[in-house]
Amino acid sequence: MNGCKLSPVALGLSVGILWGLSVLIMGLMAYYYAFGRPFVDAMSTLYLGYEPSIQGSLIGGLIGFIDSFIMGALVAWLYNCFSCCKCTCCKMPTAATVAVPVKRTRKTPKTVD
Repeated sequence: MNGCKLSPVALGLSVGILWGLSVLIMGLMAYYYAFGRPFVDAMSTLYLGYEPSIQGSLIGGLIGFIDSFIMGALVAWLYNCFSCCKCTCCKMPTAATVAVPVKRTRKTPKTVD
């Protein structure tokens, strides 16, 4: 995070990893212990291939990561668009705003004899 803006990639990765691992673990728990099976059944309507098996859990975790990465990046991008941040650390320098240093020489007055 730089100043008051959010990084879309960082937020997308963090949300994607959390949700992808959650979906993966719930699929494995439904396979081994039959815990959370209604959750897996409900999510399988959204994530094709997600089922209470090892392969289905891996597929669901991957699809969950991709889905949440896109949503996290989109949320951060929209936040940056609507936040109206006025601080100087968030403003990107453009060619019109970057000052080019000008070398000034001091002229000495000529004396008349």
